[in-house]
Amino acid sequence: MAAWRAELPEILGPTTELAKRVLILAGRLDAATRAELPALGLTVAAYDVLLTLRRAGAPYRLRSNELTQDLLLSTGGTSNVINRLAADGLVHREPDPADGRSTLIRLTPEGVALAERAVRATSAAHEAVFAGLPAEVVETATQALRAIPTTPPGAVVPPTAARVRRVRN
Repeated sequence: MAAWRAELPEILGPTTELAKRVLILAGRLDAATRAELPALGLTVAAYDVLLTLRRAGAPYRLRSNELTQDLLLSTGGTSNVINRLAADGLVHREPDPADGRSTLIRLTPEGVALAERAVRATSAAHEAVFAGLPAEVVETATQALRAIPTTPPGAVVPPTAARVRRVRN
């Protein structure tokens, strides 16, 4: 931050350091998650599918298009992951009784068990990232971040070309 203050002080606002720290923390948490996945036999995409289905609650199923939207994957990417998980006996495809054109993806009991092991393993890895911090610091940071609204990635408005040009000049 000190280097940027020296180089481009006019563009640094109160959110710059917050954004940088959030990105660094997100990277550390992502690395901690990824470190746990090989032992579980999971890719990041498979992990995301299993956790999304488990988080949906019993009977742990969603339409394939809902999974695609939740995971921000392409239809083909979602299909490939589901094919692998189905071959491994972790998910099952079933017709949607409410819509004959849709397919439901449901966790098998083995899928539920693996999803829960994955959540436990990654939660422990995330705890390790925060090890040594006082509980009050973690709670204060959590409360502060709750006050910041989250929006879907598609809702983020990129800077206008004019604004970008103005910064460059």
